[in-house]
Amino acid sequence: MTAGGAGAANSARTHTKEGAAEKEVSLTRSDGVAVITLNRPRVVNAINSSVREQLPLAVAAAERDSNVRVIMVRGAGQKGFCGGADITEFEAPPSALAARTATQAITWIDVLAQARKPTIAAIHGYCLGGGLEIALACDIRIATADATFGMPEVGLAIIPGAGGTQHLPRAVGLSNALRLILTGERIDATAALQMGLVSEVVPTGELGTRAESLARRIASHAPQAVAFAKEAVRQGSELPLSAGMRLERDLSALLMGTADRLEAATAFRERRKPMFRGE
Repeated sequence: MTAGGAGAANSARTHTKEGAAEKEVSLTRSDGVAVITLNRPRVVNAINSSVREQLPLAVAAAERDSNVRVIMVRGAGQKGFCGGADITEFEAPPSALAARTATQAITWIDVLAQARKPTIAAIHGYCLGGGLEIALACDIRIATADATFGMPEVGLAIIPGAGGTQHLPRAVGLSNALRLILTGERIDATAALQMGLVSEVVPTGELGTRAESLARRIASHAPQAVAFAKEAVRQGSELPLSAGMRLERDLSALLMGTADRLEAATAFRERRKPMFRGE
């Protein structure tokens, strides 16, 4: 199944939806995994003001839910994960000062980038511009063989403005990032895998199954250990090595006395699967 059709496989599972309309972004929860779906398939899930408003709310809801351990982001429909910003909303700002103020206020994607729980982007079809920025804000990116990636903003006389100029170099290196951003060229899934933009490429029909399997594998581990491991890697990558090592030691020490750590040791001795409770 494609990412857009993965929800059908969950129809027999218990899940909940947030809000009444759910026209632009939806949230479902099942077996410790929250699935956030960009839901504008007729326009390749283009990002409009409603998406910018609803996506952070969905992430925040998943973060608050103690039963959720992993967050997955996908796009509805067959055409793609997200084709970028909805250009029908483009208009000139009243002044440069107003534009600067509005830009500084844009934090909608930061909520995803700063999520404490692990995040997975399940990408199919088009993943362009702001769509790629959403994917880059996630911890892990899995793509179908037919996925297409690109940063076309310079061709529209703008630059990636939702983290693309910062997240992309950290994911693929400075030279690859500059090539993609300055040329606006599109690359296929094979090239994306080779440069480290995605961690795995799967057949189109297997994206939903593979992404859910990965999410549930992560969700099966002790949630505090997973969160601290993510924190060590994410924050440590921005620190000098000595400071990163110190952060790692501090977080490791905090886990030594947790109930989950003691449960893991007991389960190992008793040759059974541990039951982690996030304590």
